[in-house]
Amino acid sequence: MMSKSEKAAKLEPIPKSIMNIAWILVLGAVMPLLDSTMVNIAIKHLSNDFSIGLDLIQWVITGYVLAMAISVPLVGWMVQRFNGKWLMIGANILFLAASIASGLSWNIHSLIVFRVIQGFSSGFIVTLVTTLCVEVAGRDRMGRLMSTIGIPTVLGPILGPVIGAVIVQFLSWRYIFFVNIPIGILAITLMILKLPDFTPANMKAKFDFIGIILLGAASSSLIYGITKAAKSATFNNSTTIGFVVAGVAILVIYMIYAAIKKEQAILPLRLFKSKNFSAVMVGLFLAGIATNGPMLLLPLFFQNIKGFSVLSAGLLLIPQGVGMLVARPLIGRLTDKLGARNVVLVSLALAAVGTIPFVFFNEASSLIVVSVVLFVRGMGIGGVTIPMMTDAYTGMVKQEIAQASVGTRLMQNIGGAFGSAVLATVVSISIQGSAPTIPLMTTAYHNGFKLALVLCLVLLIPTLFLTNKKSKRSMFNGKK
Repeated sequence: MMSKSEKAAKLEPIPKSIMNIAWILVLGAVMPLLDSTMVNIAIKHLSNDFSIGLDLIQWVITGYVLAMAISVPLVGWMVQRFNGKWLMIGANILFLAASIASGLSWNIHSLIVFRVIQGFSSGFIVTLVTTLCVEVAGRDRMGRLMSTIGIPTVLGPILGPVIGAVIVQFLSWRYIFFVNIPIGILAITLMILKLPDFTPANMKAKFDFIGIILLGAASSSLIYGITKAAKSATFNNSTTIGFVVAGVAILVIYMIYAAIKKEQAILPLRLFKSKNFSAVMVGLFLAGIATNGPMLLLPLFFQNIKGFSVLSAGLLLIPQGVGMLVARPLIGRLTDKLGARNVVLVSLALAAVGTIPFVFFNEASSLIVVSVVLFVRGMGIGGVTIPMMTDAYTGMVKQEIAQASVGTRLMQNIGGAFGSAVLATVVSISIQGSAPTIPLMTTAYHNGFKLALVLCLVLLIPTLFLTNKKSKRSMFNGKK
């Protein structure tokens, strides 16, 4: 017989109806998450097809990322005012239409325009998936449902480069966009037929035009500035400094504005009075560099140091993805049962164990050892972001969920951009001005992984302010 405490500790299964809603929403997020990784593979082919230099071609990616950042604050307002079901359907239809148009592009300028539309609708999709899932999850199921909606985030980096490499090698870059047609039609059909209506949390929410513009401008300015650092291989360039300073200045202006507007601001400062929400925001930014940054370095390490093709490098990353997938269900259950703090602490330890060997790996390192280390690293990084995201919503009422989603999604976008750019710049600086020999490039990659490892340790600090089981219960009891 189980004691009362054991019964209380045992998690109730998630109703099938709720899981079905989560899976349909997740299916809608597959298109943008696959696309964002596949397009990276096709950049050189785009350059050759359009006879354009890489500087202009890069806007195929940069335009997408910036449009995504700009759209996030707008979603936060719209989901409070309008039915989430039809917002999600509309965003998927727009993304699918932009995908078809991208595949039919007649020159580089038309492709960039269609990619901007894709990025804008992608910002809607990924923000809505989180917001709507949190609404249907309930307090005791949030971790497990968040681990479910995180699956496309895992599958994107695993399958995207592999599928993209196969398509580019055997077909044409245009099919990278056309592959969205069957996925999009299936997702949209299921949403129309099966998704319930999502009652708006606050139909009287005023359109915070100034707040939306300020947050969109700040995030896009920061992302663009740090992206230019990676391309110029130095942080000390006028473009990076100018845009980063402008981004920070706009954020300061937003904070002053939000302090005046109070509850009417799209991201109220009151949310930051919650220790765990503030810790999550800092943690998501650091995680972008510590855990997501190496995702850029790993395929480059396999290509430049081990001498593998793009397709082979993508296949070598599968053990890391498998580790993330294996950890996901366990992470969700433990987060619901124990709270986020202990889960993230253990996950950071695993992520560190899976990163340390890359400070020493070289061209002669065994692929079996590398694969085992990647599996461990995957399990670790799979348990960092999801518990943090879950904890951001701890103790919040319905109308605060959309506001919190704006903050967490913006921070993920900025942190992810910083992660890729900072580590790429560290590697570039290490080989600048010298002949790119294998030993020198190996040392450069080691330096990138060292920085990721240090930031993994720094990430421990905000983690200590996340909730555990006891503090989580007390917060829920205190919230009506």
